[in-house]
Amino acid sequence: MKKNFIYILLSCLTLTMCSCHQKSVIHFEGQAFGTMYSINCIGNSASDESRILRPQIDSLLADLSHTFSIFDTTSIIYHWNKGEDVKLNEDFLYVLRLSKSVSAVTDGAFDCTVQPLVQLWGFGKDGVRHTVGDDTLAAIREFVGFQLVDIQGDSILRKDPRVQLNFNAVAKGYAVDRVADWLVENGYTDCLVEIGGEVAARGTKNGKPWKVGIQVPTKTADGARESFETIPLPDRRAVATSGNYRNYFEEGGVRYTHILDPRTGQPERTNLLSVTVVAPDCATADAYATAFMVLGHEKSEQIVKQHPELEAWFIVAEEDGGFTMRKHPTTEGQH
Repeated sequence: MKKNFIYILLSCLTLTMCSCHQKSVIHFEGQAFGTMYSINCIGNSASDESRILRPQIDSLLADLSHTFSIFDTTSIIYHWNKGEDVKLNEDFLYVLRLSKSVSAVTDGAFDCTVQPLVQLWGFGKDGVRHTVGDDTLAAIREFVGFQLVDIQGDSILRKDPRVQLNFNAVAKGYAVDRVADWLVENGYTDCLVEIGGEVAARGTKNGKPWKVGIQVPTKTADGARESFETIPLPDRRAVATSGNYRNYFEEGGVRYTHILDPRTGQPERTNLLSVTVVAPDCATADAYATAFMVLGHEKSEQIVKQHPELEAWFIVAEEDGGFTMRKHPTTEGQH
């Protein structure tokens, strides 16, 4: 149930290329995964090509939603979670492999078996919050853990029949990658794809990197969204942001965020307001952004140091109610 908030800095300007032909920025939007998507790519005729491209993108995204959506009672993951014998596709298996890899690196701070906890805290399909006590958490945590699922060929072995999967913290990022790759395969080598704030770049815009902006955290869920810092997004790079200031509930004067720590079963408790991660692919950026919110700034920084393919911007809450941004690595342009 993670929502990501990256303000996309886009302008639909006509770009003059070196030849006598003119290229245009093709821009269109739609809905997928319970949020909005936005496509920008360089083509010949913005109006004609968008009418051709949009139905094909919608079809691709519908297939991915049918694989990963816990809200769709006909989806693959919904039937798998119910213990039914269902054929798994390569998208499903790839995302599980990636999830287990990030789980291992982050010592379980990211964990796709978190679905029972998501339901317990009221962030699942029914939206019902249950009584959360120590005994309840201890009982549920017995069947939450990435070590409890293994891939065997084209199937998944669960070591406890109560294990359930939730790919909400990685599926949108993966969908962004799939759409961007599809556009490149079909001749649109310069494009920027965004779904619910997760973004991937291919090629350039008029010979320069595409740009995105990191949003200022808000004090309330409905606070105005503003850009905080603009960053370039070079070819074959992707960005995702995880924050705790949009999706939460308050009870007894305490704010409970939708980002759960799978190791404790509790909502995350760090001084981070949001984390933005840049990675070679959006699925990876998506997963690490969630994990870093759970781990906190210092532990996350250590992981970034050990993985030079990652960059991260941490927005850290200060005691006076303000916040600061810390980037790692600090050298601009280092990947």
